[in-house]
Amino acid sequence: MAFPQSFLEELIARSDIVDVVGSYVPLTSKGGSYWACCPFHSEKTPSFHVLSDKQIYYCFGCKRGGGVINFIMEEENLSFPDAVRFLAKRAGMEVPEEDGDREESRRRMRLLDLNRDAARFFYQTLQGPEGRAVQDYLDRRKITRATAVKFGMGASADSWDALLTAMTKKGYSKSELLSAGLVVQGKNGRLYDKFRSRLMLPVIDVRGDVVAFGGRVLDKSEPKYMNSPETPVYSKRKTLYGLNLAKKSKRPNIILCEGNLDIVTLHQAGFDNAVASMGTALTTEQTRLLSRYTKELVLCYDNDNAGKIATERALQILNNSEFTVRVLQLPRRLQDGESVKQDADDFIKYQGAAAFEQLLSGSGSGVEFRMTQVAGKYDLSDDRARIAYCGEISELLAGLAGAAERDVYTKRAAEKAGIDAAAMALEVQRAQKRLTGKARRAQLRKDLNPAAELQPRERSLRFENLASARAEEGVLRLFLLDDSLFPPKPPLRTEEFSCPLYGKVFELLWALRAEGREVSLTALAGVLEPEEMSFLSGAMQNPEVPEKREQALRDYIEKIHAEYQKKTSSSDRLAILTEKNRKNGPGDGRKAP
Repeated sequence: MAFPQSFLEELIARSDIVDVVGSYVPLTSKGGSYWACCPFHSEKTPSFHVLSDKQIYYCFGCKRGGGVINFIMEEENLSFPDAVRFLAKRAGMEVPEEDGDREESRRRMRLLDLNRDAARFFYQTLQGPEGRAVQDYLDRRKITRATAVKFGMGASADSWDALLTAMTKKGYSKSELLSAGLVVQGKNGRLYDKFRSRLMLPVIDVRGDVVAFGGRVLDKSEPKYMNSPETPVYSKRKTLYGLNLAKKSKRPNIILCEGNLDIVTLHQAGFDNAVASMGTALTTEQTRLLSRYTKELVLCYDNDNAGKIATERALQILNNSEFTVRVLQLPRRLQDGESVKQDADDFIKYQGAAAFEQLLSGSGSGVEFRMTQVAGKYDLSDDRARIAYCGEISELLAGLAGAAERDVYTKRAAEKAGIDAAAMALEVQRAQKRLTGKARRAQLRKDLNPAAELQPRERSLRFENLASARAEEGVLRLFLLDDSLFPPKPPLRTEEFSCPLYGKVFELLWALRAEGREVSLTALAGVLEPEEMSFLSGAMQNPEVPEKREQALRDYIEKIHAEYQKKTSSSDRLAILTEKNRKNGPGDGRKAP
């Protein structure tokens, strides 16, 4: 959307990036700027840099960067117009809307209103005779009325069009119902309700909006769970069921489970810090969301093979993150003489809340979980299996960052295998050397190919000439650092830039200058794509000596001219040779050699 530039400049001026970012992550002042653990990816050592004087941020780990609007777009998963509206509301400013963008905002609000009204309809259905079967199901699951109300539970009727009819009567169009994922179009073109004869669980985000639904069957039919599709207001990768409630918990951690009803049962039992991912394994986006509310996670997935795989994947995502991670392993239980898996809901039902609290207090670290999984692969009474176990466990232990942590778990692994602790320590040291050597070789490959290392990840941003691109970057950096360096006329032509993005930004900066507006990276937020802003924010991290800026600008411009001249000269020579070969070739009547 084309917001008035004067409005954007005032909004940015009122939205200091240190204040805004600091409301999401704790910032530490160091050397005239601010640092934090990145809110966009998991890390233990702060690499997220906020520069107050330039009003930009940049993460040296995940390479994301930009101004305050870009930060809100990334952190709140919003489009540029919605991020502007978000900041305007925060700053107490009224947003000047254009017709097209007002319509887009209206459509989004209509979907949220529709979801809210659908949730109310499902809730009312649960209270009436059509919801009797669902209420009986809740009674069998021992879910109280208070808990059902707390989670906004409802019922979808045994009908093809109950919701469709009710919502159209409220004025919602069929296209809106399709966009919200509440109805489905059949092969004959007719619409019918997506959710029928199910317990309905509205998915509420941390802002309190109903963004989606989950529906659970009342019997053993499949699919057991049916969830809303991705919509303009819902992304399952960026949502956690129950987080709207768990964020208020006084407990020091958050429990991650698999199923929505596990969360309901745990909250009812007093564990109001439980959340579940939306039908997927834990995602990086969800960890970013969790980092706002806790620094300790407890993984409590089902104790079947799928649950173990999900736990291992979560541990990989959380490896070297700022989170302290523990794993709560639910024991299997006997049923009719057979050992069967159980989830958190089963455990609470059969063993009770006190037993779960005891398990929670005694839950081990992620390392202990992995060690248990490795040990489970081998018969440690067999010598060959013990040797194989030592080889695999040493690879795991070699990857631990802390020497004390390695020592503790190395001794534990040696005890488990029944071998001398010194021998196990030697195996771990050898594994460490292999890891170090592998990392060294990888770094050497990068060092031998600096051009590839310096290229942007996005192919659309890559440049042809490294020497010219570094100089182009320098020109832009100097103009952004000090607008007094702008000469009376542009010293370069756009076609002289080897990097298309740098050429585009060069033109944009001169346009800002010509209009008498502030020349800054944040002023380009509405024009550039997020990955372009990130790339430029990274370029701004390189230093320039203030006293030598004028000479540096001249040197950069001279380098760009020289590299462009080489390119055009090479192109001219190639054109001459091509024409000469054409004239001397078989086509001119001469005999080919």
